[in-house]
Amino acid sequence: MRLGKVIGRVTLSQTIPAFEGARWLVVNPYTRDQFQSGEEPPEGMTPEPSLVVYDALGGDVGQTIGFIEGREAASPFSEPSPIDAINAALVDTVFHQPKN
Repeated sequence: MRLGKVIGRVTLSQTIPAFEGARWLVVNPYTRDQFQSGEEPPEGMTPEPSLVVYDALGGDVGQTIGFIEGREAASPFSEPSPIDAINAALVDTVFHQPKN
C-alpha cells in the first residue's frame, strides 16, 4: 500500500455497471523525501506522476488516502475488472519520525 494526496476527481460519461456508485480520484503519490521534510516536496524536486484511483470509501480532495496498485486492486470484484489502483484506506494522521 502507498499513500497519496487526492488532488481532484474524474467525471465519466459512461461506466461499467460494476463501478456504479463509486468515484474516480486523481491522486499524487507521496515520496520518501516528502515524509522526511513534511507534506510539501523539497525545492526543485519533481513529484511523481498522478494516477487515477477507484474509490468506494468516499475520499475527498485534499485528503490523504492509502491505495493499492496492480492486480491486487481488482481483487474486491467478483468479475475481472480493468482496475489499476483502488482506495484501501482513508488516512487521518501520518506520524513519521525519521532516523537520525
